[in-house]
Formats: sequence, C-alpha cells, structure tokens
Amino acid sequence: MRILLINYEYPPLGGGAGTVSHHIARDLVAQGHRVDTVTMGYRGLPAVQEEDGVTVYRVPGLRRHKEYSSPHEMIFYVLSAARFLDRHLRDHHYDLCHCHFIVPTGVLAWWLKRRYGLPYVITAHGSDVPGYNGDRFGWFHRFSPPLLRTVARGSEALVSPSLHLLRMMRENIGELPLRHLPNGIRLQPDPVEQGIPKKPIVLATGRLLPRKGYQTLIRAVHDRSLPCEVHIAGDGPFRRPLEELARGSRTPIVFHGWLEKESETLRRLYEEASIYVLLSRSENASIALLEAMMYRAAIITSNVTGCPETVGDAGLLLECDDVEGLGRALEELCDDRRRLEEMARRARRRVEEHYDIVQVARRYGALFEELLDGGGSGRS
Repeated sequence: MRILLINYEYPPLGGGAGTVSHHIARDLVAQGHRVDTVTMGYRGLPAVQEEDGVTVYRVPGLRRHKEYSSPHEMIFYVLSAARFLDRHLRDHHYDLCHCHFIVPTGVLAWWLKRRYGLPYVITAHGSDVPGYNGDRFGWFHRFSPPLLRTVARGSEALVSPSLHLLRMMRENIGELPLRHLPNGIRLQPDPVEQGIPKKPIVLATGRLLPRKGYQTLIRAVHDRSLPCEVHIAGDGPFRRPLEELARGSRTPIVFHGWLEKESETLRRLYEEASIYVLLSRSENASIALLEAMMYRAAIITSNVTGCPETVGDAGLLLECDDVEGLGRALEELCDDRRRLEEMARRARRRVEEHYDIVQVARRYGALFEELLDGGGSGRS
C-alpha cells in the first residue's frame, strides 16, 4: 500500500500522538508498505527528510513551541498542508490517508477525499473529542460536534486507542464507524536484564498542564523526607507555578525541562527510575505510561479515563487529587523493595504482551487492507 500520513505533530514535535504516529509509520514501512508523512514545519527542521524509511515533508508553519501547538498554529498548518498537497498529489499517488486527530487534520483528510477521492482513516487522540480536555479546548468543544460528525462519518474508520475514548466519542459525537486499536511503543531492552541498577527516583514526564496532576505529586512529597528524588521532565504553561510550589520541598525535586524523545538524559531517567507517577484527570492511552512500564518502573496512576485500562493490574490506582494517598503510597514503596520490584515486573510484562508497536502496526496494516478490499479506492 501507498499511505499518506498527516499529523500536525510528528517527532521531534509534540507529545504521545506524534510519537505513536511515527512508530506506526516506521513499522508499516517494515511490513513493505510505503509511507509519506506531511507534518508541521518548525525552526531548523529540514523541509524534506528520509527517516526510518518514511519520507517526511514539513510544510511552512507558525509553531513556537516543540511541546504544544496553539489553535491558530493548527489552522495555519491545515491551510499550508492543503496548499502543499494540492501540488504534491499531481504526481504522487496514494491508496489511503492515515490521519491523526479528527481536528484539525481530519478536516484536511475530508477535503482530500472530496477533491481526489482519497479514502481516509482517522486515529483520535483525545484533545479532538468533546469532554476530554476542556482546560485547553472547552470553548471549541461547545460547537464542534457537527464538524466532528461530518469529518468522522466521511472516514473509512475512526480508530480509538482506548475504550474510554471510544465511549466518549460515541456519547458526545454520535454513532460513528468506530474501531479500537491500542497505542504501542517500540520495545527497548529490559534494563534489569541489561544489568542497569534502579535508583531511588520518582519520575513524571510530559506536558506541564494542570490536568496532568504534577501539583499532586509535588504536594505529596513536599512535607515528607522521602528516601528518593522526584524528577519532572517536560515543559509547558504550568511550569512556573509548579516550580514555585516545589520551593522548600523536604524531598528533592528536579525539573529537567523539555527533553527530546531520543535524548540520552530521558532514556537514562526511564531506565533508572524506580517509580513513575501520572495522576492525570484526562488521558486517552498514555505513551508516557507505556514507556515507564517498558522500563520496569512501578506505576502509580489515576483511577479515571484511560489510565486504568492501560496499566491493568500492573499499577496502583489513586484519585487524581489524593495527596495523602500518594504520599503514603510512595513511602510504602520506598520501604518495600520486594513489592516495588513485583509491580515493575508486571508492568514490563503487560507492555510486552499488549503494546508492542510491531503487533499494533500489523493490526493497522490489516485494517487498511480490509477497508480497501471492502470498496475503498484511492487515486491511481
């Protein structure tokens, strides 16, 4: 198959959605398919690049931050990508478009289908769904359902990486051609088998937003002298308030800022961290959780949205704002090495059994072939 991937986030830009789209594209290429990606440009990044067998086209953009994009930057991407693709598709032919996010990129895929007859499959990631993260897009979600329905119903399939998000789309958008395929990650060597010792590190990573729950972690350790350090890797608009909150903490708290996905510092933090915390109010299928599980961290996460189905029985579930509960859990795990190691072992096993990106990408390839055999037709 010849697949056109469109996503305004693609490494080194963005968070988990960019990472998983890159992993799927790379492994589809490994299966023998051709994948071209059209994504958002950013200062210093090449306009055209061959990466893991995927040709990446970066269109002009207004993006100012690697870690997140504003609505007007997303709109500019759609317009810029439409202009590029209107020329590009004159001599490049694809069987199917794999689009990440219902909006903004789904609008572009919908337009491509109307103009070129190119069928498309959407993978939703959360921020494009009403009710998911009202802190950033609540104003848009108030009037977006008619647009979302039009874009989603024009697709061959709308894929949800979590059952939680699938239910949310059904409730808030309507009956849609929904499929469930989990997110996946590229398995790295087991740090325990590699002989890499764990250290007394509690790790949290990602975009620094209020709904992610970093403030709960800081409050849980602030007045406790725990035999560990807390490391927070990420950036975002909530960083300054978090740094202020961390002042005077009896447990050391280290802010690393934004670390590239492939950076040695981030990899080392994952390998050495004994505990990983994500007490988020709203998650779809967190790539950060999967990465921490893969590197054998004991997981403490929230008991809502997509987190419980991601960790299964391999993590400890708490209320998002349970400062005291988190503090006690950290104390107990720091004092109980056997329990900590057992939780970490279960986490690694769950990723190996359910979230290997090679298997996930094969399921995507099979889905695409099924949909095309069922009557979808691309430009040829």
